[in-house]
Amino acid sequence: MLLNLLIMKLLKQLLLLFSISLFIWACSSSPIKNKSTEKEKPVVIANDSLEYEVIIIDPGFNLFLNSVARPEGYYSQSYLETRNRIFVTNWNIRASNPLQYNTNIYENVIDYQPNIDYGYEVNYKLYNYFMFAQQKYKMRLGTGFSGKIR
Repeated sequence: MLLNLLIMKLLKQLLLLFSISLFIWACSSSPIKNKSTEKEKPVVIANDSLEYEVIIIDPGFNLFLNSVARPEGYYSQSYLETRNRIFVTNWNIRASNPLQYNTNIYENVIDYQPNIDYGYEVNYKLYNYFMFAQQKYKMRLGTGFSGKIR
């Protein structure tokens, strides 16, 4: 009888210990997949008929293009071309002066020729990259453009 009582007491303690362990395990946090570890896909600007391609790898541009930028069709192609000429000119001036400007931002000169029709998509993405870069790097690439969106 005494042995049964001791076994019952031991079983109650094991059950209590098991219940507390289960409760702690259930309440513990589960690992969260960190989305920042996923590599962002580069944005490709290409025009097959002109046989060129520009790849933008700047982190955050995809998110900007999909969530902040005005939708395609919002601006006319002539508006985008006019703005891009101004932005490219200022960008190239900075890219050509590495002692004065940050070479991590202005890595390459952009060969944008006003007499070539690059098409809407190219102008749209290029314009939005300039808007993104102005906002991200807190710079101004054109008169009257502060880089602020909306």
